[in-house]
Amino acid sequence: MRDAGRLAASLAVLAEIEVGHRPARLALKTWGDTARWAGAKDRAFVSGLVLDVLRRRRSISWRMDDERPRAGALGVLRFAWDWPTDRIAAAAAEAPHGPGALAGAEYDRLENPQPLDEASAAVRGDYPDWLDPHLNRVFGEDRAAEGEALAARAPVDLRVNTLKADIGRVTKALAAFHPEVLAAHPDALRIAAPHASERAAPVEAAPEFEKGWFEVQDLGSQIAAAAAGDIAHRQVLDFCAGGGGKTLALAAAMANTGQLWAFDADPRRLAETVRRGRRAGVRNLQVRSPVASEPLAGLGGRMDVVFIDAPCTGTGVWRRHPDAKWRLTPAQLSRRIGEQDEILAAAAPFVKAGGRMVYVTCSPLAEENEDRLDAFLATQPNFSIAGAPRRLTPRTAGADGFFIATLERR
Repeated sequence: MRDAGRLAASLAVLAEIEVGHRPARLALKTWGDTARWAGAKDRAFVSGLVLDVLRRRRSISWRMDDERPRAGALGVLRFAWDWPTDRIAAAAAEAPHGPGALAGAEYDRLENPQPLDEASAAVRGDYPDWLDPHLNRVFGEDRAAEGEALAARAPVDLRVNTLKADIGRVTKALAAFHPEVLAAHPDALRIAAPHASERAAPVEAAPEFEKGWFEVQDLGSQIAAAAAGDIAHRQVLDFCAGGGGKTLALAAAMANTGQLWAFDADPRRLAETVRRGRRAGVRNLQVRSPVASEPLAGLGGRMDVVFIDAPCTGTGVWRRHPDAKWRLTPAQLSRRIGEQDEILAAAAPFVKAGGRMVYVTCSPLAEENEDRLDAFLATQPNFSIAGAPRRLTPRTAGADGFFIATLERR
């Protein structure tokens, strides 16, 4: 495909997201299923452009003085991908595949954009206006910069599975991808994000992935799992195990000693945990499915650590799911807050005296974090916060956004 066809395809996908109200992942999949002629580079281009428009929708619309998806795509090509205006104009006007010649106003804005320093923090940070007071509460004057970091493209982070390999062996095996050893976590590697028009590193196609030597897992997620501390020979309950990413990290830290219990309210997600656990060589995992009556019977008051990766708004992972920030509503935030309160209350009885509970969200919002802990502690006098909670963000930690707090049961 030439530039014209790729640009037109990107606009078609953006229209499906905007008008059809479809998640970006599904809209891109539908296009990919129908575009049999498109090669790998074409698909990477279309996906990269669509996701970058969603990442930078407000700031690009401001610079272009136009909120339509077409303006967003043209603006991303100019201001994020550094295409010359003449190249953009040629692609748009090319017959028969281009989306149509540039209007005079479009050409002018590509050459003379509105300056961002006159825009609001929400525009500069590329997030909805209603979230501004929430982000202001946490980040203050830095909220636009934090939002801008959440609009960047994320790298590919890997966690070395110490049950089967070590960081030296994995680094050598993946040398073609040029992995970087990260100082922030002893088992973490990073492969830099490519240009948005190029494919991300296909590390899951490497034989060592199928052998279970490593998992694809963001640095922030790895740091969150490590907050469980020294858990070898312990009894650990992963209360919101989901697909098992942090479950496997906990298992590696336990070195197949003690007992790791995995539970999730959605039994379908636990099937993935079982499959991944086998590949990773985990032998101390017991999965408790909610389809059973009283799935957690017998575990009350026995756990050294209860790990809670709570459902949340996902505001910390906008780099990977940029369309989610435009679908998020105050009502959804309110529902998540209710769920978090229920989960904390439900998980607390499994912590033994002297044990710990680790509370994690992939959201920086205080309403989902400090406020939830305050509400919990107001009704649970036997618990107290151990140490200062951590808030990770792409801007400050080079990782997805996470909140991590540890509570102790006296």
